[in-house]
Amino acid sequence: MNGENALEKTNRINALFDFYGPLLTDKQQTFLKCYFHDDYTLGEIAADFRISRQAVYEHLKRAEQVLEEYEAKLGLAARHSRLNAGIELLEEQIAGLPAEWRQPLARTAALLRSAE
Repeated sequence: MNGENALEKTNRINALFDFYGPLLTDKQQTFLKCYFHDDYTLGEIAADFRISRQAVYEHLKRAEQVLEEYEAKLGLAARHSRLNAGIELLEEQIAGLPAEWRQPLARTAALLRSAE
């Protein structure tokens, strides 16, 4: 896997973890945090937990699969992304309006952003 794909994958797993992390087992949460948040290697995690690298790999793969399954069923990360894109577009459009119209609409956009 090249660096760009690895970064995309890391960002995706971290985003899914933000939404669905509490639904994972404690071990899955711990391994994902170590690998994706703290940038531990499989070997470092294996040594810390006294298990094989293969076992760590399997735990990570299963946890990733579970996160993807939750997203496929619930779509919270995709919804979040769509809402942010819509708010950004709204803010761009507000910026192009006459000054006297901007403030109340900017407050509305800020209210939408804070609701997320």
